[in-house]
Amino acid sequence: MDNEDTFSERIGTFFYVMGGGVFIIFVASDFAKKADFDYLFGALIFFTIGWYLRRTKKPPPRVERFTYFKNFLANIKKKPPAEKKK
Repeated sequence: MDNEDTFSERIGTFFYVMGGGVFIIFVASDFAKKADFDYLFGALIFFTIGWYLRRTKKPPPRVERFTYFKNFLANIKKKPPAEKKK
């Protein structure tokens, strides 16, 4: 398969997910009125590591799903309005 991620990109995704989970724990501790900012800093560290490992990921290939429809609309906009006959 051409769209498989490298090992470092998959580990980066893992750190993104872990950062999201730790951030949710921080929000839950804030709702409990005992905000523990260690969770917030942990989430930021996980997100930073995840970004560092995922920054080399290539964007997905362009999908030509609606090209016919886009070309059809472009041709309609280019066409001058028909003149009325007298």
